[in-house]
Amino acid sequence: MELRLTFNEDEVNYDKWRPTYVPELFDEIIRYSGINETKQALEIGIGTGQATLPILQTKCKLSAIEPGDRLAEFSRQKFAAYPNFEVIQGDYEQFISNSNTYDLIYSATAFHWIPKEISYSKTYDLLKSGGVLALFWNHPFVNRIDDPLHQEIRKIYNKYRPSNRPIIEFDIKDCTTIMDDLQQNGFRHSLSKLFYQTRTFTAESYVALLNSYSDHRALPKQVKDGLEKEISSAINCLGGSLKVYDTMDLYLAQKP
Repeated sequence: MELRLTFNEDEVNYDKWRPTYVPELFDEIIRYSGINETKQALEIGIGTGQATLPILQTKCKLSAIEPGDRLAEFSRQKFAAYPNFEVIQGDYEQFISNSNTYDLIYSATAFHWIPKEISYSKTYDLLKSGGVLALFWNHPFVNRIDDPLHQEIRKIYNKYRPSNRPIIEFDIKDCTTIMDDLQQNGFRHSLSKLFYQTRTFTAESYVALLNSYSDHRALPKQVKDGLEKEISSAINCLGGSLKVYDTMDLYLAQKP
């Protein structure tokens, strides 16, 4: 199974534990794009709709693409009260629509799953002149050098996944790559902004969060079970809670 489709296996857990995004991020998208009830938007990779409601509430006509059949149905039911909303189940690569159709196309922690040779050029074609592309991600980070719990969890990861590359906190320098991609694919007036939040988890809820990530779900059962058991024990022995530090990076650009 492709890693991106593991989200489709447990849509309820995914919806409950995956992070949403701070209101200020959506305020920036709405301000920049001018999206409103007269306009049309497309969301790429809706999942269970963590980034959907603020855009729906502008009363624009919103269509969403989702490759997972269970996730698509979950979001279809979740926002069934909104007549301005539809979910199209399928891959963005095969999605067919007229050129110059959308005033806003956006994707929340999903655009990286689309091959780069398709993602930007197709999105550019679907946008109207003056239309806006909004891309954003959430980068959770649990390591703090002065935190004994996070040091212990790093030891556990090294035990069960010794070949895994170290977890590195989001670096603002990483924004350069996406800004360059936007520029090289014809977008103009691009900008990027960072937003932050901190979340607190119990042992049980943190393991549930881990099970919403594709690489964790793909681990061999013995490794996955051992990792979860020891992480839970570490959290319970060292204070009973764990903090996750989120960095959200937003990119906005316009089709001339």
